Amino acid sequence: MSEASQPFLETLEHRVGSIIDACTACGACVAVCPTPAISGNDASDTEAVAGGILEILRTGEGPENARRWAAECCGSGHCLTVCEHGIDPRFMLVMARRALSRARSETERRDAGKAAFKSMSRAARVISRLQLPPDLMERLSPSSHPAGAQPPDVIFYTGCNMPKTPHIGLLCLDVLDKLGASYEVYGGPSNCCGILQLRPGDTANAGRQADKTIERFTRTGAAEVLSWCPTCQMQFGETILPECREGGAMPFGMRMFPVYLAGRLDALKPLMTKRVEKRVALHEYPGSPGVTESVIALLKAIPGLEFVDLEMPKVGYQITSLAVVPDFQKAHVANTLRAAEAAGVTTLAGVYHADHRELAGHEPEWPFEIVNYMELIGESMGLERPDLFKQMKLMGDADAIMAKCAAQIDSHGLDPEEVRDVIINDLLGEQILPTQRSRHPGA
Repeated sequence: MSEASQPFLETLEHRVGSIIDACTACGACVAVCPTPAISGNDASDTEAVAGGILEILRTGEGPENARRWAAECCGSGHCLTVCEHGIDPRFMLVMARRALSRARSETERRDAGKAAFKSMSRAARVISRLQLPPDLMERLSPSSHPAGAQPPDVIFYTGCNMPKTPHIGLLCLDVLDKLGASYEVYGGPSNCCGILQLRPGDTANAGRQADKTIERFTRTGAAEVLSWCPTCQMQFGETILPECREGGAMPFGMRMFPVYLAGRLDALKPLMTKRVEKRVALHEYPGSPGVTESVIALLKAIPGLEFVDLEMPKVGYQITSLAVVPDFQKAHVANTLRAAEAAGVTTLAGVYHADHRELAGHEPEWPFEIVNYMELIGESMGLERPDLFKQMKLMGDADAIMAKCAAQIDSHGLDPEEVRDVIINDLLGEQILPTQRSRHPGA
C-alpha cells in the first residue's frame, strides 16, 4: 500500500464507522429509492433492508434483499436529501458494495480493476483517434494548455470516456472560449477518478489513481473543476474528495459543466443569436443534482427552440448506471424513443456521452434526429463540430469504418488489428438495443 492511499483508506474506515454509529435504520432512504421496484427486489420492510446494510458494513454479510439493494443501486439520488442524521445513503451503498467485495481475494479484486481499466483505456484511445487528427486531439489534452503566469479560471475535466465522442468536448471548449473563460483540460485514462478500481473492491488502487488526478488539478491553481462525467463527479464529490487526503479539504470546488453554463446564462444568452427551430425532448437522468434542471434552462434559452417534457421515470444517473437492471435499461431506452415519437419531436437530445453512444445508433429507425444538448447550444451560437462517432456507428460495418478512417489510423500510428477489434467489440458491440426494429425490442 502506498503512502498516498493510506489517508484515503483510513478516512473511508472512519466514515463507515460514523455511518454505523449514526444510522438508525429508519428506512427513509430505502422508501424513496426506485431501484427495488424496477429490479423486483422485495424492499417492503424498509427498516429491515436498512438494518441489513448496517450488518453488511459491520460484517460483510447481510440479508439477500439488502445485498441486492447495494449491488443494484443505479445512483438515482432520491435518497440524498432524506436522511435526518446527515448520512449520504448513496455513499453508504458504495461502502456496502466494498464490504461485499471482500469475499473475493485481494488478487481477484486487483486483477478485475486492472482488466476494466485496460479495456476502457484501449477503447477510449482508439475510438477517439479514429475521429480526430493529432492537432484536434491535442485540444482535449492537458499539454494543449501549458501552465501560464496566472492560474486558469477552471479545469474542464472530461473523464475517461468522453473522448470517444470528441465532438462534444470540442463544443464545450468552443463555448468556454466564447465566454472568455481561461481553462486547462484534464481527462482520459491518465486522469481517471479511480471508479474502475473501486467497483471490484480494489480500494487502495482507486485511492492512488484518484490522488494522482487530484494532485494534477491542484498544481494548476484553478479554483474550480468542471466535470463532464457524472460518474467522476460522484466519485470525487462523494467518495474520494471529502477529507480524502491528509490536510482535509481540497483547494478547488467541483460542479457539473451544465450547472456552470446555466450559472452563466446571462453571459451566454447574447451569444445564442441563431434561431434553432426545433421541437426538442431530453433523455434525462436525475442522479447528478442540478444537471437536468440546468440543461432544460439552457435549452429553453435557445431562440426558436420548443422544449417538450417526455415525463419519463426519474431513475439512474446516466444510461450505463442502469446496466445493473438490464431488462429495465432496455425498456427505458425503448420507451424513451417511443415517447419522443409520440410527442412529435424533431430532436431527441441526450445529456451525457454514454447516453449518446447508445442513442445515436438508433437514429435511422425513428423520425427525429438524435444529438447531444451541446450540439443545440453550439448551433445557436454558430458553432459546429461534426458527430463522427454517430457517422461510424451508423455505418455498422468494421471494414467500411476502417476504410473511412484510414488516414487517421495512419497519422496516429494505430495497429490495424487492434483498431478492428475495438470497432467490433467496443464501437459496434456495446449497443443495448438492436439498432434494427428498435421500436420493438425482442421482436
